[in-house]
Amino acid sequence: MQFEPITINRQTEYLTLLQRCPEKTSDYSFINLWGWAKEYGLEWAWTDGLVWIRQTIPVVRFWAPIGPWFEIRWKDRFAECWKRGDTFHRIPEKLIQVWEKEIGQSVVVDEDRDQWDYLYNFRELLELKGNRFHKKKNLLNQFRKKYKYQFTPFTRDLIDRALAMQESWCTWRDCESSDSLSAENRVIERILDNWGELTGIYGGAILVDDSLIAYTIAENISEDTLVIHFEKGSPEYHGVYQAIHQMFLESLGPGIQWVNREQDLGDEGLRKAKMSYNPVDFLKKYKMNL
Repeated sequence: MQFEPITINRQTEYLTLLQRCPEKTSDYSFINLWGWAKEYGLEWAWTDGLVWIRQTIPVVRFWAPIGPWFEIRWKDRFAECWKRGDTFHRIPEKLIQVWEKEIGQSVVVDEDRDQWDYLYNFRELLELKGNRFHKKKNLLNQFRKKYKYQFTPFTRDLIDRALAMQESWCTWRDCESSDSLSAENRVIERILDNWGELTGIYGGAILVDDSLIAYTIAENISEDTLVIHFEKGSPEYHGVYQAIHQMFLESLGPGIQWVNREQDLGDEGLRKAKMSYNPVDFLKKYKMNL
């Protein structure tokens, strides 16, 4: 199996195969895969109607293959391509169920809670009704009353201002002392620098006095599901995160039923923040050792 760097020029082919996957988690959106490729040393191999993904940093392990899972003879495929000791992670639940059925006697499977995607009801996040969302709605209303703001769809004209805000945000959060925040910052810069070449990317921004104080970057991973990749706000504006989140959803047309806010990576603060928006479900993922 020949692994090679993940490149933008094959994103259309990749997205075609992604749409044939029975379950689409945030890890496997092209924007996510390509954006994080340098940080994780991600590579892909195209063979027999599938795209296999290999991670090389900090250790070698494999991700789920992308393509029509239910059409593959997995026992034969594993016998041909993989060996005892190979490790897989970020495997969506529907695929692990197929693998356990076809090759289950020879593998060890564990839940990977840190990688579960958080899934929310679009209408609930938009309306913020009821006691469960009282604090969020209160912060949003405070922001609306306190600041003279403008929400706008994210366009290429805003990239320089978003990068400047991101630099300020990193100074505030001291990104240099955190490997994860430094990596995320590099990924954001890479995605913004290549905005015009990425299929399906869009977002929103909030301006106050013509200064960009918040932005969000997203894409539709399926017809009814939106993935929020990044959401950043200037800390001096109270309620800015609730504002950019709700205003962006408010700007979207019909058709979206679910919002995927990705995983928490085991970070307790991030887990608490994601739980505070009351997820309705999780897209579970697993680890597997041959």
